[in-house]
Amino acid sequence: MRPGVGVPPAGARLPDGFCVQFDRRTRALHERALLGGAPLRLLRLSPVAVRLLAGRRRLTVSDATSAALARRLLDAGVAHPRPQTVPQAPAVTVVVPVKDRPAGLTRLLAAVRETAEDVPIVVVDDGSRDAAEVRRITDRYDAAVHRHPQPRGPAAARNRGLAEARTAFVALLDSDCIPLPGWLDRLLPHLSDPLVAAVAPRIVATGTGAGLLARYETVASALDLGPREGPVTPHGHVPYVPSAALLVRRDALGAGYDEAMHVAEDVDLVWRLGEAGWRVRYEPAAEVAHDHRTTLPDWARRRIFYGTGAAPLAERHGGAVAPLVLSPWSLTAWLVLATGPRRGLPVAVAILAVATGRLHRRLADIDPGGLLAARLVGLGTAYAGRQLSAALTRHYWPIAVLTATRSPRAAKLLALAAFTDAVAAWWPHRTAIGLPRFLVARRLDDLSYGAGLWWGAIRSGSARALRPRLRTA
Repeated sequence: MRPGVGVPPAGARLPDGFCVQFDRRTRALHERALLGGAPLRLLRLSPVAVRLLAGRRRLTVSDATSAALARRLLDAGVAHPRPQTVPQAPAVTVVVPVKDRPAGLTRLLAAVRETAEDVPIVVVDDGSRDAAEVRRITDRYDAAVHRHPQPRGPAAARNRGLAEARTAFVALLDSDCIPLPGWLDRLLPHLSDPLVAAVAPRIVATGTGAGLLARYETVASALDLGPREGPVTPHGHVPYVPSAALLVRRDALGAGYDEAMHVAEDVDLVWRLGEAGWRVRYEPAAEVAHDHRTTLPDWARRRIFYGTGAAPLAERHGGAVAPLVLSPWSLTAWLVLATGPRRGLPVAVAILAVATGRLHRRLADIDPGGLLAARLVGLGTAYAGRQLSAALTRHYWPIAVLTATRSPRAAKLLALAAFTDAVAAWWPHRTAIGLPRFLVARRLDDLSYGAGLWWGAIRSGSARALRPRLRTA
C-alpha cells in the first residue's frame, strides 16, 4: 500500500498581500487571453479577470476573487509567486540523512550553522560503520542524532527525521550538499501559500572541474533543473525535484516517502502531493551546491540507476512517466515527414494546415486572422520534434539502433536526431562547454539512462514506462 500524504486545508486561499508576477514569456492577447506556461497553453480570461488585471503584469491578492485568479495564473504557469509574508526561521528543522560520509556531514553542518544559525538540526545515521564519529560531529554542531543500527535506505532515514522534527517546516539536506547563503530566506516565503507542500532550490555543482564529465555535470546534471522557476508537475517544464535539498510542510507529507522504493522515491512523493491537491514549487534563486559524480563508472552507474526508477513510477502514476506526450497531428506530421522530404513534406504541410484551420475555428474571437493558430501549431510541432529526437536517443535507443542497423534511412534519421537533440540541449550552455564534448557526454548520458529504463521495465515485467501518450486537447 502506498503511504498517504496530508489533506490540503479546505477552503484555503492565498493570503491578502500575496503577489503574483507574470512570467516574462507570457503574452497578453487582446486583453482577453494569456499565452504562456510550459507546455505552452492559452488561458482565456473572464471579464472579472480582465478588470482585475487591467493590463498589468502583476496582481496583488486583496479578496477571494483576486485570490482565485492568482491561483489560476500560478497553476497555469503563466505567473509566479512573489509572496510578501515570510515564516520565521525557527519554524524550520534541518533534517540530514547520512551513511558513511563524515567529511561531507562536517562540511554540511558547518554550512547550515553559517547560513541558518539557530535552526534545530536532526541527523539520521542510517547505519554508518563508525557511529561514534557521527556522534562527535553532531555534538560539535549542536545537532541531534538518531541512529538506524542497520541501513534502511534514504526514504526511511528521511521519514525518521520528519518524525523527529517538531517544527511546522522541515528542510531536507543530503550530506553531500552545501547550502549557499540566502537559500532558506528565498525558500521560506513560498510556504506562506497554504497549499504549497514543498519548495525546492536549484542544485548546482560545488565547483567547475576540468574533465569531460565534470564540465557536463556543471551544466546538465540530473539534479539541476535549470534557471527557470515554476510549478512542479509531470510533463511540465519542471517535472520533478530531487530530495537532495527540499523544504517541506511537515503536515502535508503525511506518512512521507515510500520506503519500499529505493530509487525515484522523491519523484513519487512530489507527484503524490500534486495528486492530493498540494502544490510544489521550484525556486532557482535559492541554491544548494552538490558533489556530482564525475568518474565514468560511478556516473554511468548512477544514470542507469535513475533509469530503473521509471518502472516503479509508471506502476504508481501511469502516464505521468510517459517518455512522449504528443498531439496526434504533430506526431502524424513528423512520421510522414520521416518517409522523405519529397513525398512527405507536402503531406505534412497539409496535415498541419488542417490542424491550424481546426484550431482557428476555436480561437476565432481572439484570432480573427488565424496567425495565432498557425503560431501555436508551429510551436507545438517544433516541440514535438524535439521530444521525438530526445526520446529516440534516450528512451528508445535500443529499438532505434536495431532499426538503424537494418535501414540506411533509419540510420541517417537517428544520426540527425542525435545531433539536433545535442545541439538544442547544448545551446543555452555554449559558453561553458564545447559542442563536441557536450555531444559525447550527452550520448553517454542517454545510453546509460536508457539502459536502466529498459532493464527496469524488463525486471518489472511491464512496458508502462515506455508507452507514449497522445494529447487529445
